[in-house]
Parts: sequence; C-alpha cells; structure tokens
Amino acid sequence: MSTLKEILTRRPVAATIRLTVPAGAARPAPPVGPALGQYRLNLMAFCKDFNARTQKYKPDTPMSVTITAFKDNTFEFTVKSPSVTWYLKKAAGIDSGSSRPGHVVASTLSVRHIYEIAKVKQSDPYCQYMSLESISKSIIGTANSMGIKVVKDLD
Repeated sequence: MSTLKEILTRRPVAATIRLTVPAGAARPAPPVGPALGQYRLNLMAFCKDFNARTQKYKPDTPMSVTITAFKDNTFEFTVKSPSVTWYLKKAAGIDSGSSRPGHVVASTLSVRHIYEIAKVKQSDPYCQYMSLESISKSIIGTANSMGIKVVKDLD
C-alpha cells in the first residue's frame, strides 16, 4: 500500500523507451537521438550518464537500457548487462548460433563458462534474487536452443 506522500510525489510517465546501445558509445545520433528527442529529453545528460555507468564494460558491448520519460521532460534509466546470447557467442567464439539446433552443433562450452556467465547475469535487476543454479539452467537452455553443446569439461 502506497503512502499519501508517495502518491502525491509520483510523476506522470510520458513513455517507457527500450534501447540497445553500445557500452560507452552513447551519442545524440541515431538510435539514441530520435528516440529521446521526440519526448524532449536532454540527450547530452543521458549520453554522459550512460557512458559513465557503462565505462567498466568493453567498448561496443551491447547494453540494454530502459528509459522512463516523465511528462516534465525528466527521465530515469536502468542499464542491464548484455544478453545471454551475446555472452554465449563470445564464449564460444562464434558469430551466430546453429541454423539447425539439435541437429548441427555450432560449438561446445564447459559448465565453467556457463557458471561465469550466470555470475555476471546475477547482478541484473531481473535476476537479482534468483539462485546461481536456476540462472545456469536457464543459460544452458538458451545454449541448447542456439546449437551450443554444454559439456562437463572441455577436452
């Protein structure tokens, strides 16, 4: 139950914008500029904040960002770590998954790789309260659907 103060201080939301932006490379050019410009948000403030928050990641790492635009032309945003498929492709050293998953194996990964990806994904707001085991099972399922075989140890 919300308190009266929370209800009165709530700002009306104009839009929720979801973008995929390379880490440390947010510029007021497309795709960021047109998406934020139509809601009259401060582009340079977003770019500076986003680049500061993502400077610990390697450049050109695709970061998923959710921007909440308010009607008074202010905004808040949350940055999520890169997708599981991106991590799997990087760990396996492939550009794309198998065209026929289950029939053609694109690559193999060890359980240790899956565990390391799960530890990184646990810092995401969505996976914050999930156990490492359940995140790992989800990642193994994603790897199987991409045609990546998960083995106990790489020989």
